[in-house]
Amino acid sequence: MELSLKDVREVGNIELLARQMVEGFITGLHKSPYHGFSVEFAEHQLYNSGESTRHIDWKVFAKTDRLYTKRYEEETNLRCHLVLDCSSSMFYPEDTKGKITFSIMAAAALTFLLQKQRDAVGLFAFTNQIDVQTPVRSTATHAHKIFLELEHLLKQDSKNQTTEIATVLHEIAQKIHKRSLVILFSDMFHNQDQHEALFTALQHLKHRKNEVLVFHVSDHRTELNFEFEDRPYEFIDLESGAKTRVVPGEIKNSYRQAMQEYFQQLKMKCNQFKIDLVEVDTQEPFQKVLTQYLIKRARMK
Repeated sequence: MELSLKDVREVGNIELLARQMVEGFITGLHKSPYHGFSVEFAEHQLYNSGESTRHIDWKVFAKTDRLYTKRYEEETNLRCHLVLDCSSSMFYPEDTKGKITFSIMAAAALTFLLQKQRDAVGLFAFTNQIDVQTPVRSTATHAHKIFLELEHLLKQDSKNQTTEIATVLHEIAQKIHKRSLVILFSDMFHNQDQHEALFTALQHLKHRKNEVLVFHVSDHRTELNFEFEDRPYEFIDLESGAKTRVVPGEIKNSYRQAMQEYFQQLKMKCNQFKIDLVEVDTQEPFQKVLTQYLIKRARMK
């Protein structure tokens, strides 16, 4: 199911949209190059020659003429923390609140998929502090509570709300006591002098034996490529409220160069720390997030 950011805000029922999107995605998955990725990890795996035959499911063999072994909850369960940046810059562009809307819907779809796979999921949402923290559980009731939290975040407004992403990620790293998959949704915007602090915080998450997947969310047309009409604009910093008047054509080249250098530095650091970084344009389909998650999940099996 393909959803626009406008659809998400008009319908508003996060759980319903997540269910429809994931079920449509699973149906489409079997027709795609990713056919090999299972979306039901908790039941069986193909028998490999040389393994013990003790756990072969002979009933399945009778139906399929293929050997599968039973897998048990302790072997299959994943612990996943969804980490959502809710600072004011994430509420850009103003008409669609595109970055936060995309991130919330993607997090909801992952919640539905994780619970469907019987994996445990929890949610952190933060600005300059941790504003939401849920337990990590695999029940449908718990997933429903996460959907309600996400609906609340979708409806809220954010004016001049700063972020302390490095400080908060350090705090989150300390709160995760068992090895987990940490999935971060953020535009990764912060004060320029905080680059190294951010990279150190990402390294902290990885250092505590977690697998980390970062969805770097941005509006590529305007935030990366600076595509504006060549006329005077007043740009307002959503976090500080500071205002700047510029003609886009006068600074476009230097702006794009600076952004591309930062994006490249971020990619390099994540690669160094063995963190999966996925650049996401808010105009892209939500399915990209689900596909990247399945790729990561398959690597961790």
